Amino acid sequence: MNETAKELAALLSGECKSLSDVQDLLKELFKGTVETMLEAEMDEHLGYEKNSAQGNNSGNSRNGYGKKTIQSEMGETEILVPRDRNGEFEPRLIGKRQTRTEDLENRVLAMYAKGMSTRDIEDHLRDIYGVEASAGLVSRITDKIMPAVAEWQARPLEAVYPIVFLDGIVFKVRKDARVINKCMYSVLGINMEGRKEILGIWLSENESASFWTSVCNELKNRGLQDILIVCRDNLSGFSSAIESAFPHAEQQLCVIHQIRNSTKYVSYKDLKPLMADLKLVYGAPTLEDAEYKLEEFRETWGKKYPQILRSWDANWAELTTYFKYPQEVRRLIYTTNAVEGFHRMLRKFTKTKTIYPSDDAVRKSVFLSIQEIARKWTMPVQNWGAIIGQLSVFFEDRIPLAS
Repeated sequence: MNETAKELAALLSGECKSLSDVQDLLKELFKGTVETMLEAEMDEHLGYEKNSAQGNNSGNSRNGYGKKTIQSEMGETEILVPRDRNGEFEPRLIGKRQTRTEDLENRVLAMYAKGMSTRDIEDHLRDIYGVEASAGLVSRITDKIMPAVAEWQARPLEAVYPIVFLDGIVFKVRKDARVINKCMYSVLGINMEGRKEILGIWLSENESASFWTSVCNELKNRGLQDILIVCRDNLSGFSSAIESAFPHAEQQLCVIHQIRNSTKYVSYKDLKPLMADLKLVYGAPTLEDAEYKLEEFRETWGKKYPQILRSWDANWAELTTYFKYPQEVRRLIYTTNAVEGFHRMLRKFTKTKTIYPSDDAVRKSVFLSIQEIARKWTMPVQNWGAIIGQLSVFFEDRIPLAS
């Protein structure tokens, strides 16, 4: 049994008589883990294990150890860093001038952000470094970002976002020994420079007017004063919440969602001609033409599929907001594709995590994924110059033209 294993055995066997004993043993366990990982790095650097005959006449060999004091959560710890005779060994785990251990934690967080589960990270550390780091330990490391998640969720927002998109993505979460579906709602804003920004994320089992009112009030409390256009799915209670918090915001229902819902129960033989007729409605050049095409659609399909017309009639006002704008603006707001695209990228990072143990685990994973995704959002959305110019005309009292 190596020294690290002995420390762990002592910790688990109850030999520790005081908190000081526990702290000392944890420091030794930490020291042993780091030194084991450094030895693994040296093996990789030299190409052979310690005391192996493969090192004979290899041109380089181990050359003892140097001492280094590093600062961790458990205080200062002195570790032995292996050296090679040629002086070429540069540890990746603890760099030459590094005196703190955040890098190890950052490595774990980076793996977690890339979609690796705690079990995957545990296996990775074991396979690469030969270190037993439990999933619980990895989870505790990732828990350290929860204050950052809370700070990010409460950060100040700009006063005006010209366009805001809202949509949800479902995760499976454990609750009371059951696995349930919870929806993570994302609010994606396009700021005045035309760049995408996730304004916040909210996890909920169900949607209601009170839930959306709390979301809108939270956005207002963080400094958001005005939204010009809100693009959304037909979420229960959201329309009234927006009207209450941002009474001047125009609302655009996602036309693509409406089409999907309309064709859900259409027979296969009718699907192609029905879609062609429906396209004449939402693809019309003007609102008047769209209304005319809707009446033609009603005459053709109203008796066979009355539920489609009932839905379009009920939502017509918010489905047709985009008709008043030019093509550049229409293409951006007639669908929630901007936030759906974000969710598709998010799913790539989280697809290996099939079930989350808690709500906080979802928040950690999504937050870290957002940091990765947002790195690519360096350019304004396509044709933003033309779009903001048009919006400045339609909302001249809310977006003053640049002097």
